Amino acid sequence: MQPVVEGSPRPTARTIGVVYLLYFLTAIFGAFLMKGLVIPTDPLTTAQNLLAHKTVYRSGWEIGLVGNALYIAVTAMFYGLLGPVNRSLAMMMAFFSLVGCTIQIFGGLLQVAPLTILGDTQAGAFTVVQLQSAGLLSFKLYPEVFNISLVLFALFDFSLGYLIYKSTYLPRFIGVWFMIAGAVGLLFLWPPLGTALRFVIIPIGGLAEVVLMFWLIVKGVDVAKWREKVGATL
Repeated sequence: MQPVVEGSPRPTARTIGVVYLLYFLTAIFGAFLMKGLVIPTDPLTTAQNLLAHKTVYRSGWEIGLVGNALYIAVTAMFYGLLGPVNRSLAMMMAFFSLVGCTIQIFGGLLQVAPLTILGDTQAGAFTVVQLQSAGLLSFKLYPEVFNISLVLFALFDFSLGYLIYKSTYLPRFIGVWFMIAGAVGLLFLWPPLGTALRFVIIPIGGLAEVVLMFWLIVKGVDVAKWREKVGATL
């Protein structure tokens, strides 16, 4: 006889969905503030844009950091929600996401470094053109670091999808969707191919996350099946 498990999933599905929504809103707003300021082929215009909109650009970068923190929180809550399915795999899932977020956070330093480089008027050893080129180089290195994080998030998506599929208290089609997103996301292991197909790969994973977010907010989980799964692990 299985022990009776009282209560509902902790954290609740709606809580996860709301924090997920906050992450999306934060990430979109941060990207909006930074949009159009960096022109990869024009160091002079990029330097002028950054110096003219320094506060806005830095605010966008800082909001992006908040987005990373929110995603770490969402990951921790997923671990709590899906841990009863397979505790070891749930821990691996959380690890992949945490490492991916950490890479993005440290990679973000490459986005903010040009503000210091371009504003260093005391760097007499370098010309203005050299400083502008150095700042633009920092921006060009950022996508390389970002692509590394996408491999980690592909592994996160696949393991999350598998846990959702096996859970029985969340829709299996969402689990399959995430596993597909994770599989195609691994194309970033070969950066030229992943970069060429990023406008297909990233929307697949992004749409899966949006669907899961709304499902958690509106539908939640099947509490009876969640209790059954938790009871089976006791």
